[in-house]
Amino acid sequence: MDFIYINQNVLDNLFYILVSIFVFFVLIDNFKMLKNYQKTLITACMSLPSILCMKFPIYIDEYCVHDLRQIPFLIGILYGGWPVGAALLIISLAIRFFIYGFNSLTLIVYIMIYIITALFSKKFIMFNRKNKLIFSILLSLCLGILTTSTAVTISDSFRVTEAYMFYFIFLPPVVMFFVIYMIEILGDAISIKSKIAKLEKMEVVSQLAASISHEVRNPLTVVKGFIDLLKAPNLSQEDREQYFQHVVRELKSAETIISDYLAYAKPATEDIGIILIDREIRSIIEMTKPLANMNSVKISEELVPGITLGNIQHFKQCFLNLIKNSIEAMPNGGELSLVTLVSKFDIIIEISDNGVGMSKEQISRFGEPYYSTKEKGTGLGSMVVVKTIETMNGKIKINSVLNKGTTIRITLPIFTS
Repeated sequence: MDFIYINQNVLDNLFYILVSIFVFFVLIDNFKMLKNYQKTLITACMSLPSILCMKFPIYIDEYCVHDLRQIPFLIGILYGGWPVGAALLIISLAIRFFIYGFNSLTLIVYIMIYIITALFSKKFIMFNRKNKLIFSILLSLCLGILTTSTAVTISDSFRVTEAYMFYFIFLPPVVMFFVIYMIEILGDAISIKSKIAKLEKMEVVSQLAASISHEVRNPLTVVKGFIDLLKAPNLSQEDREQYFQHVVRELKSAETIISDYLAYAKPATEDIGIILIDREIRSIIEMTKPLANMNSVKISEELVPGITLGNIQHFKQCFLNLIKNSIEAMPNGGELSLVTLVSKFDIIIEISDNGVGMSKEQISRFGEPYYSTKEKGTGLGSMVVVKTIETMNGKIKINSVLNKGTTIRITLPIFTS
């Protein structure tokens, strides 16, 4: 029976290499701590396809069995430098000799590939994408020709066939081109993702800065004006006291704005304790009753006992903002309802009013800095709400119809001792 030589493992070799590269970038992107061990990770991710390529080689002819192990070997040296290359060299040769036995020609060829590639690895990292692609093609092609010439010179039995020329000389540069291109694209994608996240944070900071400067400037301008008036020599005591009251009121207004900003910018993660939801909400209702009476708003409650974990002060501030917003959404009076429901895992708090309601755009932008449905609002109160709920691992959902009312549904994890 004649021996049949096949090369179906070409695609398998490519698959091993590409999957290993994808795994590398997935790990780097999702586990930030691995960035400190990047060279170790490159070594591990490039060793595996090298081993698999040797285990499932490409049969060229009766006297030649080839594989694409040099591709991950070159990738490891170019991106990891000589230490990664040295580790890959030892691993590749050890596995090669274990599977096929010792061969001095293989030892010479791979040491030659390692030395030449390591000499260019530092310059390669500094290249742009276009130059990296060109260099990888030329390097792979030159190494193929050089190692083939070396093998022909050293070994009398070494034969160069058409199949060998294709798989060993021409195919590796093509594979290197696509592999390097994919690595650069994935690297850029992760870098762009990181830059976008930083830009988003800077955008929030700039919006907050604009909001704070705008809102704090108003009360400070008023304070400055009244202080100038206080300098008048013939000012009566009654006017003086009235001006002082205006100054104190405006300073308290500025203090409130700054406190809201600090609560959003740096939410407390310390002082976490047990929160008795029904008791805390009842205390907030008592605090807001004068405001509700002034706006002809009736507050009803159906509160059942429930316990969660969080910062009590932030919890109070969060629901104080929500209840205050609901009351202010009913300038002509109405009814505000607070209901709590307890399930096995969650506590649900519903705040409903029959006020002016919110549009879909207003709902989608709830919690954005410097966005408010109020004419003089800063949006900081809603940001405090969203940030507090997120810190407590909760969820917030808003259903609203214009001129009919709004229902805010907050779900918090229940605490069981």
